[in-house]
Amino acid sequence: MIRIDLLIKNIKELVNPANNSVVRGSQLNSIMLSHNVWLGATGEEISFIGREEDFNKQCELSEEAVIIDASDFVVFPGFVDPHTHLPFAGTRQDEFRLKLQGVTYQEIAAKGGGIKGTVKKTREIETDELIGICEKRLTQILITGTTTLEAKSGYGLDLKTELKQLEVLKALNTFHPVTIVPTFMGAHEIPSEFEGRNRDFLDYLVDEVIPQVKEQQLAEFVDIFCENGVFSYDEAEYYLDRLASYPFKIKMHADEFTSNNAAILAVKKKAVSAEHLIAMTEKEIEVISASDTSCVFLPGVSFFLKLGKYAPIRKVIEQNGIVAIGTDFNPGSSMVSSQLFTFHLAIFNMGLTVEEAINTITINAAYAIDRQDKIGSIIPGKKMDLVLMDIPDYSYMAYHLGINPVHTVIKNGEVVVKNRQPIFD
Repeated sequence: MIRIDLLIKNIKELVNPANNSVVRGSQLNSIMLSHNVWLGATGEEISFIGREEDFNKQCELSEEAVIIDASDFVVFPGFVDPHTHLPFAGTRQDEFRLKLQGVTYQEIAAKGGGIKGTVKKTREIETDELIGICEKRLTQILITGTTTLEAKSGYGLDLKTELKQLEVLKALNTFHPVTIVPTFMGAHEIPSEFEGRNRDFLDYLVDEVIPQVKEQQLAEFVDIFCENGVFSYDEAEYYLDRLASYPFKIKMHADEFTSNNAAILAVKKKAVSAEHLIAMTEKEIEVISASDTSCVFLPGVSFFLKLGKYAPIRKVIEQNGIVAIGTDFNPGSSMVSSQLFTFHLAIFNMGLTVEEAINTITINAAYAIDRQDKIGSIIPGKKMDLVLMDIPDYSYMAYHLGINPVHTVIKNGEVVVKNRQPIFD
């Protein structure tokens, strides 16, 4: 008999992506639905999915089992956010007002604002204070359905602060329900002390910072901002080649504002994902669509910066590429932390169907952080990470804007949000 520690019975509608690893091409427009389902977890993992009669034959409740009647709920896999910059200090609403008046992201950066302004604040903040700020952010993220997210450093640009950011993420992972997948992104900008010496700064990261990140096991991925005005194609390739002996997987900020063939470099270096991709060329679309590198699109950036254009997600889908959606939560170009909101942007501003959008924030987002074997769909053996919504059916999540339909969130087999309120210790 299967011991069940958490039972969700009578599920009105269970929503799963089109498959349990990654969804490509035309398959993206389909999902799997089940009705009147019973779902059980043993510890942190799903151990039973089926009908009531099969549950009674195969399972038994543990003494302290939690039982939830989901006859009024639509159940989704916990949302996955494959791109955030969570551990930053300060906010930039003053710059936001300038942007509304027509000042560009690049103009603000040229005057010492933008990333460099956040770097200054992040260098100055104490570790414990940054942990507290990020804890509050994570809880806000959790109550809108995100149970796993990737988070990057990159607002330090020096040894002390880059390690501080990653240590904050490591600390949060010990007590907050949201799982954080850490990325070292020291190559996010060129700090003032290395102005005009891009390669020297990359050497500094490889020689001084990366060994500490590795020794303390602070990151799973590395990332670099390959963009005109930041790091060139050749500089990004040089950096990634120098890191080849380290055990980090690769992500890349690529082609956000202009193209320098960064998407092609991501494929060449077998990156797990290339991210942004607003300015991808037709050749880049062809190359990345034929690869196993995921395209992580970030519609919050186009929306927040009022760019007037979005990344070419439809072209990638049509060429059978892998697409995922993320928030790019950061204080300058996307002060958006809800995957639910990003889901709406993908539908209304990028032209995705409801089904396509569901696949991009569940299994494909999990693939983009190399977690597709653990999360992103609801099958035995994966983590019991679920979102329960009190809505009529799955499509209503896209239809009714401006509300939070998330009633209950389950993380690793434990109820952490109930009646839209966090209840974890």
